[in-house]
Amino acid sequence: MTTDDLLARHRAVLPSWMPLYYAEPIEIVSGSGRRVTDAQGRSYLDFFGGVLTNMIGYDIAEVREAVRRQLDTGVVHTSTLYLIRQQVELAEKVAAVSGIPDARVFFTNSGTEANEAALLVATNYRRSHQILAVRNSYHGRSYAAMGVTGHRSWSASALNPLQVSWLHSGDRLRGLLSRLGPEEYLDAAVEDLREVLATQTAGDVACLIAEPIQGVGGFVAPPDGLFGAFKKVLDESGILLISDEVQTGWGRTGDHFWGYQAHDVTPDLLTFAKGIGNGFALAGVVGRAEVLNEVHATSFSTFGGNPISTAAGNAVLDYLLAHDLQANAARVGGILLAGLRKVARRHGIVGEVRGRGLMIGLEFVRSGGTEPDPAVTARVFEECKRGGLLVGKGGLYGNVLRMGPPLTVTESEAAEALGILAEAVAVADV
Repeated sequence: MTTDDLLARHRAVLPSWMPLYYAEPIEIVSGSGRRVTDAQGRSYLDFFGGVLTNMIGYDIAEVREAVRRQLDTGVVHTSTLYLIRQQVELAEKVAAVSGIPDARVFFTNSGTEANEAALLVATNYRRSHQILAVRNSYHGRSYAAMGVTGHRSWSASALNPLQVSWLHSGDRLRGLLSRLGPEEYLDAAVEDLREVLATQTAGDVACLIAEPIQGVGGFVAPPDGLFGAFKKVLDESGILLISDEVQTGWGRTGDHFWGYQAHDVTPDLLTFAKGIGNGFALAGVVGRAEVLNEVHATSFSTFGGNPISTAAGNAVLDYLLAHDLQANAARVGGILLAGLRKVARRHGIVGEVRGRGLMIGLEFVRSGGTEPDPAVTARVFEECKRGGLLVGKGGLYGNVLRMGPPLTVTESEAAEALGILAEAVAVADV
C-alpha cells in the first residue's frame, strides 16, 4: 500500500476538520528511542513526540514488558466496578508526586476528559457554573473544555454550558501587558483579575483553570509567581485553582516536576495526561479529597485507569523517576534554547525563542517586526521534515514551531536537531 492510497482513503472516510501535517502527509510505521520511520523507509528525529505524548521515547523495554505481563493474564478490562491493582498503585504514586495534600486521583482516557472532570468537580464543589479562564488557552475538544478554551482556531462552537470570564495571557510580544516587565506584569494581571471578578461575575465563581505554559497557544508563559499572586485573590472568595498540566507535567519544564511549582502555589486540582501513558490512553485529575469527592451521584470512567493503560503508566512513571528525566530535560533543554537563540540573532524572521526545559517554541514574524508570519512558519516546518526532523506547529496565528521531544533525548540529538533547524530557518529567510 502506498502513502497516496492511504491518504485518499483517509480523506474518503474521515472528517475534513481532522488536520494532517505536511504537504505530503506521512505514515509512521516504526519507532525506536527518539526516531521514527515512515512507510517509505525515511527516518526522522521526532521532536514533537506524538504531541508531547511519547514522553520517554519509542519501544521502551520496561513499558513493553509491563504491558505484556498484564496482557498475559488475559485481563485487558474489568471496569472500575472491581478493584484494579495497577490503578491503585499508580494512583498512590501520582498522589505522592502531585504536591497536593490528602490527594485523590480519578483516571480518564485523555486530557480533555480530565479537564471535564475537574470542571465537574469544581462547579459541584462551589455550586456555580462561573469560570475564570485565560485568553490563548486550550483545554480540550469536548463541550465544557472547549468552552474554557480561549483560542479561536480551536473553538468549534460558540455554545457554552459555562459562564466564562477571561484573563490576559502571558504573551510578551503583543497585547496590553506585553510591554511590562515581570513585576509590573504581575501587578497589572492581579489588578485585572480583581476587576474581572468585580464586573463580570456574580462573585461566587467556581474556579480558575489555567495552563502554566500554554501548549496549543504556542508555549506562551506568564512570569513566574503569577498563579501564586492569583491564588491570594482567589482564596479571598474560596475560588478554586485548576492547573492544567496535560503538557507541562512530569518534569518536562526541567526546573520543576509540575508547571505550577514555578508560581509558589499549590493548586486545588491538577489535570494530567499525554506523557504518563507514553502512547497508551491515560489521563486524570488529582485534587484535595474534600474537593474531588464532591460528586453526589454514581460516576466512573469505563476505560479510565484500565489494567493495560495503568500498567504502562506505572512503568513510565517508574522509568521517569529512576532515570531522573527532569534533570535531563533541564540540561538538554538548556542546550536547545541557547542554540536556538543564536539562530534567532542571525535571522529577523524569528520574533522570539521561548520555553522551559523540553517545551520550546519559535515564533516567526515579518522580519524585524512582530507581525505574525504563518507562511514562513510553514516553510520552516516543511524544511525541517525535509531535513529529517519532526516538529509541531501552534500559536494563535499558526506562526509558532513547537518542540516537545521525549525527555530521554540526548545532547547529540539536540545538536543534530539544531543543525537541521538552523538550515531550515536559513532556507526560509529569503
